[in-house]
Amino acid sequence: MPSDRPRALAASADPAAAGGRAAGALARRDWGALRTALDAQGWARLPRILTRAECAAVRSLYLRDEPFRSTIDMTRHGFGRGEYRYFAAPLPPLVAALRTALYPPLAETARAWALRLGRSSDAFPPTLVEFLARCHAAGQRRPTPLLLHYGAGDWNALHQDLYGAVAFPLQVLIVLSQVERDYAGGEVLLVEQRPRAQSRGTAFTLAAGDGLVFTNRERPVRGARGDYRVGMRHGVSTITRGERLALGIIFHDAE
Repeated sequence: MPSDRPRALAASADPAAAGGRAAGALARRDWGALRTALDAQGWARLPRILTRAECAAVRSLYLRDEPFRSTIDMTRHGFGRGEYRYFAAPLPPLVAALRTALYPPLAETARAWALRLGRSSDAFPPTLVEFLARCHAAGQRRPTPLLLHYGAGDWNALHQDLYGAVAFPLQVLIVLSQVERDYAGGEVLLVEQRPRAQSRGTAFTLAAGDGLVFTNRERPVRGARGDYRVGMRHGVSTITRGERLALGIIFHDAE
């Protein structure tokens, strides 16, 4: 059975104003340092993307049906235990603003990685509008940003979020609930598989409003004989108490 929906979610942020504030704050980030971290380890923290009021506003969407195109019972599909809901088009203003603002700086890393992996950098144009046009031309027209809800005992199996032939190599997770106050457990898990080596796992605890950008498939790593591919999967450890909501921002659309 899927987890119970959140019981009470307060909302107190103007969506348009929140989107403008968040986009402006992202523009002022040190993206050079973030790209260096992504090259070195395949992930980077994005602290304080959303305010407390903005987290509450996004959480409050979960109880409404009209913002979403589908709801997934993770147990039924063998994905773990919990529930998530894909947003419908058009995306809520704050979610759309975050997706639009995050794409261009991350696309610089995507293009650099593509070249290092022997692929064309043209697959990742400078703007999200151009990239989504490539998705739509390939028959990928369904938006993929989503809200994830976990209750006590819920978890998310290791996976990769690929929805068709066109795929962006990075995605962003923003936790909307406060650890210890709202839930316990529920660490973000990243597991990296290097050729001819044991898997390496990293666990993250994020404060409410903090984000994590990470590789959702593979990335280049410099070796003695040049670059080689390193695969990455991600998941969520078991929630031991309370409930945890998170916003997932995936840049490619789905078939």
